[in-house]
Amino acid sequence: MHARSALLYVTVALPPLVLAAIGVTHPIHLTSASAEYWRNLHIAILPIFPLLAFAPWILVRGAGVVLGWVVGVLGFLYAAFYTALDVLAGIGAGGLAYDGMGMATSTVFGLGNHLGEVGSVAFIAAVVVSAGSCIVRFRTAAIPGSVLVSVGAILFLNAHIYFPFGVVGQLCLALGWVWLYFVVERAARVHSALRPHPVESAAQPR
Repeated sequence: MHARSALLYVTVALPPLVLAAIGVTHPIHLTSASAEYWRNLHIAILPIFPLLAFAPWILVRGAGVVLGWVVGVLGFLYAAFYTALDVLAGIGAGGLAYDGMGMATSTVFGLGNHLGEVGSVAFIAAVVVSAGSCIVRFRTAAIPGSVLVSVGAILFLNAHIYFPFGVVGQLCLALGWVWLYFVVERAARVHSALRPHPVESAAQPR
């Protein structure tokens, strides 16, 4: 496996795997006892959530400029609006609860959830477009991976990274993206092998 291919496998699989691992430890409820960890956890994963947008974009790069732009814009919307959820309902609410202002958390939870829903829907759209393009190009070979990433995106909308369904959703994303990238990479290798290569003349010019 080339270093570039290995890096792309890591790029599509590592962010959801990290979020799945962290999701196992995510408190189910925000209380005064869990507030500090809640706040610190969301600070730690602040740069991880936007990385989920790379996988669907990587998968459509070879499917045309228009699809690349569509998935890129959807990924940007996801990263922007879901980050707002992480900041408000994660860092902000955790900080308020830790400082004894738990009565104010409903406001930031409400704002965060509304903005995060926009981001999650944009993420689902990016995933569906990316997975759909893979099915169109690679037929049945892409169906298992496409189903996995679609299930993962839907679970992400409702369960975020909470255990168990949010964690399962992230694992579905990781496995599905790896499957789809393997299909894309294999097709590229076959295409390269079948492409005619110019034959150099044995006679060298004098």
